Amino acid sequence: MIYPADEDSFLLQKLVLKYTKGNVLDMGCGSGIQSLTALKKTPSVLAVDINPEAVKFCKKKGINAIQSNLFENLHGKKFDLIIFNPPYLPKSDNDYGNEPDLTSGKIGSETIEKFLKEAKAHLNKNGKILILFSSLTKNISKIIKKYNYKFKKLAKKRFFFETLYVYLIW
Repeated sequence: MIYPADEDSFLLQKLVLKYTKGNVLDMGCGSGIQSLTALKKTPSVLAVDINPEAVKFCKKKGINAIQSNLFENLHGKKFDLIIFNPPYLPKSDNDYGNEPDLTSGKIGSETIEKFLKEAKAHLNKNGKILILFSSLTKNISKIIKKYNYKFKKLAKKRFFFETLYVYLIW
């Protein structure tokens, strides 16, 4: 299954248009919505997904895409902007189930923490990260600070059961 563009994707997409420049990495590219948006501003976009179906789908759309578990296959590559719409919900037996595209461990931030731990090595000087997460995701500010990043909240969108946030991290 390929993660389809949804409310979270559209919220992030607006900021991708604003912040895209230079070399861009679309981490966890899914349907390729962020890659296609970034390509409107720069020709240098690399899409990455752990799901081989997503990589194949993006390649059919003309996106430069590779399969990788986070930065695993990006040896030494650096970027001016990394876009990430990660799995951000805590695993649960109710509403949203345990879909790997949506859930990330017991508290929802496990994938985000692994990503932030590795991301600095893949950012150019003055490089930035656009990341989306939910109010249901635990410890985001704490994790960002743990890895010595600075951050700014750029957007939020409320729903009846959660609020989505997009942060700029550097």
